[in-house]
Amino acid sequence: MGRLIDNLNGAWTRLEKSFSETDTFYQQLIDEHIRTSTVTSTEDCSSILDILLQMKKESSDFTFDHIKAILMLEYLLSKCVLKNLLFLRYAHNFIVAATDTTTAAAVWVMTLLIKNPVSMKKVQQELRDFARGKRYLDENEIQQLVYLKAVVEAMRMQPPAPLLHRETIEKCELSDYDIEAKTCVYINTYAIGRDPECWENPDEFSPERFMNSNIDFRGHDYELIPFGSGRRICPGISMGATTTELVVANLLYSFNWKLPPGTSREDIDMATLPGLTFHKKNPLCLIPEIID
Repeated sequence: MGRLIDNLNGAWTRLEKSFSETDTFYQQLIDEHIRTSTVTSTEDCSSILDILLQMKKESSDFTFDHIKAILMLEYLLSKCVLKNLLFLRYAHNFIVAATDTTTAAAVWVMTLLIKNPVSMKKVQQELRDFARGKRYLDENEIQQLVYLKAVVEAMRMQPPAPLLHRETIEKCELSDYDIEAKTCVYINTYAIGRDPECWENPDEFSPERFMNSNIDFRGHDYELIPFGSGRRICPGISMGATTTELVVANLLYSFNWKLPPGTSREDIDMATLPGLTFHKKNPLCLIPEIID
């Protein structure tokens, strides 16, 4: 009876359409990763998708459908469908964390831009010159925006996850300290991003420093590692970075932003809440103005 009602009201058709679109999206993601990947062995894997594709190479029983099912788990967990299952507790924390950090990153980008109106105007000008007449920008279009990409400067100054924890796999020496194997160590990405030995004027927000720089945040340059590095790099780095850029791009493209009456840029503080993710302690209050 339930299946009949679903067919009559169109719910089953909508479900099949949604599944088909989702399946196509994940297949395109996998195909693009295969085309650009240089991974030849498990030791070369730098992301969860690398590992899954390597598992497929090593086992004929492991198919693309299995890979897409694991990727789809992110959606299910983010909707909290499986949130209360104890055995998925750590998987839930692992995946939903991406939503938390992406939200924090977008807020910090908007905070730093509203405090720096020159940079705000530059990125808005780039967006509006590029997408003139469009209703919104999609994830493919934003890849061409150089200044928007340079706004990664916000992740240098306010990394959403300021502390990375790792475990040493063997005994080593660091700055005259002997560190035993299986020692839990914390890496302060906040301090690294503001290290005056690595950055000129480290406390100054300046996207221009990335305009002609080879430094990026994908784990190869240790002076900027908001997503970590090595095989334990954040597996959601591509989606997290793209989502943050997409949110910020459309907010800046569609609206002009101003402060509430009686408020100045000096009133905006950079205080953070305690926690594993750096959230702004005091909410960022802005007034959007729709552009013609």
